[in-house]
Amino acid sequence: MKQEEVCEVTCVDEEKVARLQASIDDAKVDRMAVMFKGLADKNRMKVLQALAAEGEICVCDASHLLGASTASTSHHLRYLRKLGLVKYRKEGKLVYYSLEDSHVEDMIKLAGAHQQEISDRETGHSVMEA
Repeated sequence: MKQEEVCEVTCVDEEKVARLQASIDDAKVDRMAVMFKGLADKNRMKVLQALAAEGEICVCDASHLLGASTASTSHHLRYLRKLGLVKYRKEGKLVYYSLEDSHVEDMIKLAGAHQQEISDRETGHSVMEA
């Protein structure tokens, strides 16, 4: 870590820290951490991006997209459902998944946009040039 990234002296704003401690719900933070841990998987992110782009896909299509078995893909989708990120519906012998709500879609799109900005900064491209 670079030296300039750390305070050189200790100076705590007690009032600010107290306000922040009172405003942060530990149980909510724990649930958010579990959700983000669930997102920290390349295959699950691919599925979520596909759902954000397409709206709904069946397990067979998701499996083909990932180049993974139906069982493995189903496991990822069930995990995402357990996290409250996707929902499913059954139509005959097929199971279709979609994003749980617009918040999930927004989160996926914002993550993609932010990652693009980071890439642009690293390569020296301006967002305005794109």
